[in-house]
Amino acid sequence: MAQFDRRGGWPDGSTQSCAHWLNWKCGISFCAALEKVRTARALEKLPKISAAMERGELSYSKVRELTRVACPAAEDYLLMIATHGTAQHVERLVRYYRNAKESEELTREARQQKDRMLQFFYDHDGSVVIKARLPAQSGALFMKAIEKAVDDLWETEPEAVETDTPAGAPNVKFLPTRTKRADALELLAESFLQNGAATMSGGDKHQIVVHVDMETLQTGCAGRCEIDDGTHIAAETARRLACDASVVGMVEDENGDPLSVGRKTRSIPPALQRALRARDKGCRFPGCCNTRYTDAHHVVHWAHGGETKLSNLLLLCRFHHRAVHEEKVIVQTLDDGAVRFLRPDGERFDGVARGHSQPIGDWRELPRQHEQQEIVINARTAVTRWDGGPMDFGRAVSSLLHRFRKAKNPPRGGLLPPDEPPVEL
Repeated sequence: MAQFDRRGGWPDGSTQSCAHWLNWKCGISFCAALEKVRTARALEKLPKISAAMERGELSYSKVRELTRVACPAAEDYLLMIATHGTAQHVERLVRYYRNAKESEELTREARQQKDRMLQFFYDHDGSVVIKARLPAQSGALFMKAIEKAVDDLWETEPEAVETDTPAGAPNVKFLPTRTKRADALELLAESFLQNGAATMSGGDKHQIVVHVDMETLQTGCAGRCEIDDGTHIAAETARRLACDASVVGMVEDENGDPLSVGRKTRSIPPALQRALRARDKGCRFPGCCNTRYTDAHHVVHWAHGGETKLSNLLLLCRFHHRAVHEEKVIVQTLDDGAVRFLRPDGERFDGVARGHSQPIGDWRELPRQHEQQEIVINARTAVTRWDGGPMDFGRAVSSLLHRFRKAKNPPRGGLLPPDEPPVEL
């Protein structure tokens, strides 16, 4: 896999990475594919761990964790840990070591900034679960906003507190604090969507205005095609932006002075947008798994006479929308409603990468290769040598940090300090 990535076996003009190719062609989930590519490229610099995996002595789970922290200076030590410990031992050691190393290299504030994140997912019952990690200042600001929203929410609904509560329904006055905070978060979201951020209160600060002559938009001939600040853009870029945008028609005289200005209209009405997103549910490009930040694309552009109807529209992510316009990828709608994507030379995108396809190998060839390389794999090859005793993670992390510091700052003119004794398992 590392060789395939390094030699560029996956690029076909519109595949974003080797992980995207694995997701598309090999049926591997995107996150798992990212990890496999990262692990494969890391193993190229870790010959001993790679050889142990090749001999079947280390599982992929162990190797995946080792490659997160391994370096040539600590490779032997980590290999010993992985050979004698379980996959859980390796995972916990790597986690403790990374925490200790970050604590050593980063200040507290820098770690908070580095680790900030917000993610969400849908639970089995359809609820949205939100998880956030914020720097102390941002967290305090967020909690202050939540508490203010809680106060405002219940102050503005006194009737809900005083009125009789129907049998079986919770009394608003006695709602748990966590429930009130959930309602307050909804209020924050509604308020922001209605009013926007304070720095974006101006009407046009969140828009990109493009001025383009209709003839240029239709044919690509020379003419005005520029962003509002005067930056020129390609006509095809303007067509991509106009696929899913608000459009204002303007008639100008020969001097460029406006004679009449039409009403602003959406190139794709909101109702049609909803129907399109319900149908496509994400980017339609082969192998792409993006479901967010997508644009509606006219197969036949409206500037060329294409109709704005569901059969002439499809969703594309920003990357592939640009590929269709600026990189001249051809989109064809077939009679049965399916969509075909072609390279400019006419080759389909759902074929294998050119020059890199190989026939399926004979499974009997693998034992022959093992025999030639004197690799013996049996029921005991990958069994851990752990005897069931506890592991001293503190000592193991100290030993790894010692090796890391020694490799980073080797002593000059003297003997190397002795290695830390190996951890007992």
